[in-house]
Amino acid sequence: MNVDTRQQPAAVPPTVPLAGPSPAPQHAAARPQRPAPRVRTVPRVVAAVVALVAAVGVAVTYRLFVTTTLGQHVDELAREGAVHGQDDLWRVAEPVLDVVSVSFVVLGVGAAMAVALVRRRWVLALQVAVLVGGANLTTQVLKHYVLDRPDLLEGWNGSNSLPSGHTTIAASVSVALLLATPRSWRAVVAVAGGAYTAATGVSTLVGQWHRPSDVVAAVLVVLAWGALVCALTPASSLDVAPRRRRLPSGESRPHAFATPGSSVVACLMLLGAAVAGTLSAAATLRLVRADTVGVSPDIGAYATGALAVLAVTAAAFGVLLLLRQATARPRD
Repeated sequence: MNVDTRQQPAAVPPTVPLAGPSPAPQHAAARPQRPAPRVRTVPRVVAAVVALVAAVGVAVTYRLFVTTTLGQHVDELAREGAVHGQDDLWRVAEPVLDVVSVSFVVLGVGAAMAVALVRRRWVLALQVAVLVGGANLTTQVLKHYVLDRPDLLEGWNGSNSLPSGHTTIAASVSVALLLATPRSWRAVVAVAGGAYTAATGVSTLVGQWHRPSDVVAAVLVVLAWGALVCALTPASSLDVAPRRRRLPSGESRPHAFATPGSSVVACLMLLGAAVAGTLSAAATLRLVRADTVGVSPDIGAYATGALAVLAVTAAAFGVLLLLRQATARPRD
């Protein structure tokens, strides 16, 4: 009889689990954290330069149209030209001006701050409030305490009215909403805000409340404050792109920072501003040279002033749209 001489394997004692937390399953690994957004330096520097240029623009506007006889003459012609067709135009202009009030400022600032708070942009909510308050305070201080209007024309033509308070209110509230809204809505808000600001400015011309230089200076004051806010955009106020998604082809879906719609809208606004500004400058030059423009000088100056208001407003909101989109985009 054959005997199996191979040794049988020894019995393995059962393992006893050690005390302590059980290891986490591999499929429950922590998801990679999104890196903290970082600000971009170049757009902030550009925004600071724009703020400085806008401030210089206010000074130049005052210097040309308030402290010179020729500038006061052109501005006064525009104010006198507003009497033509005033009865019909005032029916449209008066309701626009009636919107501007303390309640409007409170509601506008509250809406802008509410949008920023819903988006969890705490610093931005404070910035838009400072923007509206700072722009309007700047206008009132310049108008009543800093700038003076010398009597260079025959007789007394009133006290200083530069910059326009109504236009400052309309523009500052519109810019506050532009800065507070999400990225995809800024182009719409820029167009609506620019249109409302221009309508308010032209309405002050229709009612002979202000001269064209007053409105232009007001828009430039708000542009300076809006560009300054863009230059001081903190990391907490940057836009956040959605997570990248994998397409069926294996490629990754790009971030939603590319907003060609905003660029197109801004370029169209700047193009319109260039056209209106060129026409206004050419007409003003002919008025200064006492050339005929096909209409009476006061009507020509009135139309030229309205074109200047449209040009500066469109340029200001187009630039602010580009600045906000650029400074709110985090570094890649």
